[in-house]
Amino acid sequence: MERYVLGIDQSTSGTKAILFDSRGALAGRHDVAHRQIVDDRGWVEHDPGEIYANLLKAISGVVKRTGIDPASIAGAGLSNQRETAIAWNRKSGSPVYNAIVWQCPRGEAICQGLARRNAGEKIRLSTGIPVSAYYSAAKLAWILENVPDARRLGTTGELCCSTMDSWIVFKLCGGEPLTDFSNASRTQLFNIGSLEWDSEICGFFGLEPGWLPRVTDSNSLFGQSDFEGILPSPIPLHGVLGDSHGALYGQGCLTPGAVKATYGTGSSVMMNIGGKPIFSNRGIVTSLAWGIDGRVDYVLEGNINYTGAVIRWLVDGLGMLASSREAESVARSAKNVEGLYLVPAFGGLGAPYWDEAARGVICGLSRGVGKAEIVRAAEECIAYQIADVVRLMQEETGFTIDSLKVDGGPVRDSFLMQFQADVLGAGVSVPEFEELSGCGPARLAGMAIGLYPRGTTLHEPRVRYLPAMAEEERRRRCRGWRDAIEKVLTGKKSS
Repeated sequence: MERYVLGIDQSTSGTKAILFDSRGALAGRHDVAHRQIVDDRGWVEHDPGEIYANLLKAISGVVKRTGIDPASIAGAGLSNQRETAIAWNRKSGSPVYNAIVWQCPRGEAICQGLARRNAGEKIRLSTGIPVSAYYSAAKLAWILENVPDARRLGTTGELCCSTMDSWIVFKLCGGEPLTDFSNASRTQLFNIGSLEWDSEICGFFGLEPGWLPRVTDSNSLFGQSDFEGILPSPIPLHGVLGDSHGALYGQGCLTPGAVKATYGTGSSVMMNIGGKPIFSNRGIVTSLAWGIDGRVDYVLEGNINYTGAVIRWLVDGLGMLASSREAESVARSAKNVEGLYLVPAFGGLGAPYWDEAARGVICGLSRGVGKAEIVRAAEECIAYQIADVVRLMQEETGFTIDSLKVDGGPVRDSFLMQFQADVLGAGVSVPEFEELSGCGPARLAGMAIGLYPRGTTLHEPRVRYLPAMAEEERRRRCRGWRDAIEKVLTGKKSS
């Protein structure tokens, strides 16, 4: 009987269940979206119960859609939205509050207080990341300050403060709360040098290390589950990774200098830097890639706020496009207008600039600019932003990048991918399927149960774009982009 591995990708917008066969080929997938609970302050939450129910629906859906025998699923791996924080009862699994999503800024006042106490440099050097409400710690601190049940459970020893992976694993498997190194490193509570929860930093946020899950290797056995009876018997859950780390592993970026970019609403650019951390104070952060078989690897990462969201703005905000899929053909029809740039600082600039007060501009307008030219500038700004981060990573590490591995829905856009290769001056490798976050932990799970040999990959590149732009033109265009960025920078750094 054919055997399968289940990859579960619990992302910001929904949950995907993905099946891979014994050769590592994609056998099927099923997606279920969940609500975004957003109030007029811009605070963002998710209902954990809805996410868990949808996870089960996604698994049931992919089994029905593919028509496979549920008994043929031999193992599972989980990827999850990073930084999203949840506090829950470690005995019953009941959340004390909704999950607070990584996008939510409600912890800003807590972070500002830490900055006034001059705690920022200690936190950055220990955790690899600057003090920011983006990460889990300030969200968990907010819960403890504002939800009485959380503090009460803390005094009784029943509180668990975690990222989404720990809660989902507990719901599926029970047992001791666990997390992996990749997720722990994004909480702003984990010392990436000593590889343990940092008690001093926990104290800064009003947390205790004992409230946090135990950190284990990303390919550990996290437990066994029959997924509430969807499968006839329990199977091992043998791989857990934060979503961007899952994509890095799924892309096969296993050696120092390998780099990938995930294109979504925003973008994560991540480089494997090997077994020793490299710290930067130039707008990119240091995290753990994963822990596998007792060894950790580190990464540099730059998070960009607005990439795919720029195209959605053209669709929803300006009505220039009927759907995002139109962007490629419209951009191809545009005239090449020298000096036309769109800087998408709708709510500040992310990596590597981190200017929270910056606001977007379109510069270089002339009478010859129309809809097609604006769409082209929007496409190009995505590639420029990613190239900025990749170049900075090369400068900080000394690695030479000859290929950028990419994933996410926008990689279907051949205009964008070719322009990415052109402004980067390096190849761009597009995989045979777009969503790779669930691929990495599925690969770990398949190797752990002996279905895949060590070193196997779950995809092959579908197409590789090579730079075709002359060097002088590349330099001129990139200088123009840097000049456009300078027009919006205010110097007001994100906390």
